[in-house]
Amino acid sequence: MTGQGKSAIDTLLAESFKELTLKQPIEKITIKEITDKAGVIRPTFYNHFQDKYELLEWIITKELLEPIEPLVQNGMVSEALVVLFSNIEKEKEFYSKAVKLEGQNSFGSIAQQSVERILRKVFEEGAAGKKQKYIWLTPERIAEYYAQSMCYVVISWIKTGMTISAKELAEVYNYIIKRSMDDILEEMKKS
Repeated sequence: MTGQGKSAIDTLLAESFKELTLKQPIEKITIKEITDKAGVIRPTFYNHFQDKYELLEWIITKELLEPIEPLVQNGMVSEALVVLFSNIEKEKEFYSKAVKLEGQNSFGSIAQQSVERILRKVFEEGAAGKKQKYIWLTPERIAEYYAQSMCYVVISWIKTGMTISAKELAEVYNYIIKRSMDDILEEMKKS
């Protein structure tokens, strides 16, 4: 199968999965339901994904993270955040349902692993061949830190009904990550 053919099937399965998610909890969705809705046979699903959780990871990576990767690599983090949060906002119903997925394959853990993978790549490329000031502060640890904080903000935003715009959320996130705890405490005292 060509790359285009595989990508088309992946997209078809993702759309089917997202539609089903709007009608029932992810935990209850079966592979058969996904393939029936997509109009393909079950073995086709398993040629593309191990399970529905890997499909969810593919959706997060393809629809949310890959579009922002070039922006992050070019130092356009604020713009990347607006695009990321806007893409979540466009699929508000889906992500509002997906964020309810708890347990071993929770939305939070799948999203964090996906964000970490993208950020690790960016930080490793940035650090390549350079001596680091702090040996303990590896690209992996930096990626994990930012992935955790970003996922916390996004999941909180989704769970509270996305009551502020994607642009405002990006401003809030930027405010937090660009200041030290001392700065924020000092600003709170002045308010």
